Amino acid sequence: MAAFVRLLERLGWAARAQQVVEQEVEEECSVPGASGSLLAAPRCWQRLHGGEAATSGLRFGASAVQGWRARMEDAHCVRLALPGLPSGWAFFAVLDGHGGARAARFGARHLPGHVLGELGPAPQEPDGVRQALRSAFLQADAQLSVLWPRGDPGGSTAVALLVSPRFLYLAHCGDSRALLSRSGSVAFCTEDHRPHRPRERERIHDAGGTVCRRRVEGSLAVSRALGDFAYKQAPGRPPELQLVSAEPEVAALARQDEDEFVLLASDGVWDALSGADLAGLVTSRLRLGLDLELLCAQLLDTCLCKGSLDNMTCMVVCFPGAPRPCEEAISKEMALDKALSHKVAELYASAQEPPGLNTVFRTLASEDIPGLPPGGGLHSKATVIAEAYSKLHQTPRECQEEW
Repeated sequence: MAAFVRLLERLGWAARAQQVVEQEVEEECSVPGASGSLLAAPRCWQRLHGGEAATSGLRFGASAVQGWRARMEDAHCVRLALPGLPSGWAFFAVLDGHGGARAARFGARHLPGHVLGELGPAPQEPDGVRQALRSAFLQADAQLSVLWPRGDPGGSTAVALLVSPRFLYLAHCGDSRALLSRSGSVAFCTEDHRPHRPRERERIHDAGGTVCRRRVEGSLAVSRALGDFAYKQAPGRPPELQLVSAEPEVAALARQDEDEFVLLASDGVWDALSGADLAGLVTSRLRLGLDLELLCAQLLDTCLCKGSLDNMTCMVVCFPGAPRPCEEAISKEMALDKALSHKVAELYASAQEPPGLNTVFRTLASEDIPGLPPGGGLHSKATVIAEAYSKLHQTPRECQEEW
């Protein structure tokens, strides 16, 4: 882990982080409570979470990392069974706070209860469930507003998956996203709620607001979120028609045998990898038979190495049709790890002066190395490279002199 952190520091992300801080200070100087604060080195320790519901064939894994941000503002929640509903119903959500973690933590704690209350004992699929999810988000936001200190900034985006035996419901507000992989490709992906989208811009203007620099009132980068009550004060307008709304966009997707997995993640993940890259990387890791929480941890390590500076949370929910472990894929991965370790040793031994870890990584990145994981490439092997490099250092003094 220490070598991996050093690699992140040396790949130039610290300089990029400073540029982002300066940009955020310039763009968000009018935003109360905007942090714009990044650490000198990333915090890479991850919180892993996983489980399964044997009766429905659902499995999930999740991981979260603070990264370069000064505070951890993400949260997530899982309910593998919903009381009062038949087997096969489950709820998953990822929330990404801004201006503090309170709204995200509140949503993770209370949103499942509101969903269950709105569904009732006999949900009407799919239209009744879609409306129940909309109502649940709005009810949770209303409860939060009662508890929220007057005048305090802050809010949270959210993306949720509600599973029934017949449908997959994806509900989101803001820029936390979800995708569905089916038959080896991305079958569905949510679209961020940004102020410049025509429907969002129209609502903001109708509520008396403006969109400046692609932000609500020149400040907030998302147009739907829990919290952010300073943007929900337009008189005579219902909650769903305020400048910023907590009403989610809800998609109802009929389940198919070919459904493989749904990935839910905060925007820091999507900053580093596209939907197609994420789907390809997850698929390749599933063929290795990794526990899902470890798969998510590898994915977040990849995003850190590719330069994401945000808090990150990733959750993968697998269905019975998910890719299964493959001996050929496992053998190829082991051979790849061995080849990379050998290349690191060769570069280290052939140099007149011991090369730095970042030099080793950049040299490998310039080579055409076959068999790298799809979507992640060499960045998804950063921990392997860092571990191989660290073994070449024999004493703390040598490490200190090298770095």
